[in-house]
Amino acid sequence: MKNSSIIEAINNKQKLEIYYDGGVRIVEPYCYGNGTSGNDLLRAFQINGYSKSGEPTGWKLMITNEMKNIKILDEIFEHNNSQYKRNDKAMRTIYAQI
Repeated sequence: MKNSSIIEAINNKQKLEIYYDGGVRIVEPYCYGNGTSGNDLLRAFQINGYSKSGEPTGWKLMITNEMKNIKILDEIFEHNNSQYKRNDKAMRTIYAQI
């Protein structure tokens, strides 16, 4: 089932706060869809928060059904990340993207 909060955040370029894989993270959501593995995925740029790898910032590909406490923040982000490529190859169906 598609998560309307993630779609809304992408459409409005709003940051998300999520609990994922052991901690709270702040991310800029760029692409949300169904991956080639069958899981719904979010491609996001993490700007702050917990990271299991020790890298609190950078590109992350997250399984959305493992996310908890998804909150849309009142903060808008500018899409100025030149590393972002539309039509993410990890996804076979895209629900929303910048």
